[in-house]
Amino acid sequence: MTHTITGKKKLLARVRRVRGQTDALERALESEADGSAILQQIAAIRGAVNGLMAEVLEGHLRDHLGPEVDDVKQRAADLEEVVDVLRSYLK
Repeated sequence: MTHTITGKKKLLARVRRVRGQTDALERALESEADGSAILQQIAAIRGAVNGLMAEVLEGHLRDHLGPEVDDVKQRAADLEEVVDVLRSYLK
């Protein structure tokens, strides 16, 4: 997965940001914070995860389904893999 190797630092930074947000959510729940603050934190986490998904998905599509891919069978298999992941993600 070339796209995850070349963008490793950026992706890890995003993951660490998500972890920080989930830790903040946990602290908010433990301290019985206001419901609106908890909802806002959940929305921030969702946005961060969506951003991470979009970045990894874009890299995957470009690397595995881009114009440089010559193997038609492999391209079809990669496409099915992406469709399956998207279906599960969007449930």
